[in-house]
Amino acid sequence: MKIVVAVKVVADDQDIFVSGDRSLDYSKAHQVISSYDKNAIEAAAQLAAANDGSVVVISAATTKATDAKLKKDILSRGVDELFMVADDALETADSFATAQVLKGIIDEKASDYDLIITGRQAIDGDTAQVGPQISEHLDIPVISYARKIEIEGDAVKVQRQYDDRYHVVKAQMPCLITCLAELNDPRYMTPGGIFDAYKKEITVW
Repeated sequence: MKIVVAVKVVADDQDIFVSGDRSLDYSKAHQVISSYDKNAIEAAAQLAAANDGSVVVISAATTKATDAKLKKDILSRGVDELFMVADDALETADSFATAQVLKGIIDEKASDYDLIITGRQAIDGDTAQVGPQISEHLDIPVISYARKIEIEGDAVKVQRQYDDRYHVVKAQMPCLITCLAELNDPRYMTPGGIFDAYKKEITVW
């Protein structure tokens, strides 16, 4: 089983300052994994461990995202491979363009996927559009706002959060799922995980 996780790299909000002209200063901001995407990585890692699978992370970001610490952070969370497009033109890319780039990575390096998982939304743009747009580009089903994911043969069963209740939705794989923070508690980097990260494949275009 191959699971692809789309990860958004964002500026750490603790490092963003307000300049004298009241504009936001990102110059000292470190690049980090968007918080909901940590839940997506954790969900993929747990599902892969339970179903003899592998986890591939894909990302489309600016050249700031090539920071070695960030890449090791991603790979230390139960991820097997990382494929990233790093181009400063992506700083102003909208969700549709970003989804097209991510779809291109999937076609090139992970076309044999069974499941794609994304976070509910990025913490900077908050559009919640990239995941569904990837599914549209790939012509596969999408289930959003997952609070629980189970694999049943060649299908997934998802508890989809809806106001004060949830729906149980089932779809054949391949499909895409966007997940909530309530789905799990993401793991932290450990010395063992960081050591293992050095052995894993990283491709940056």
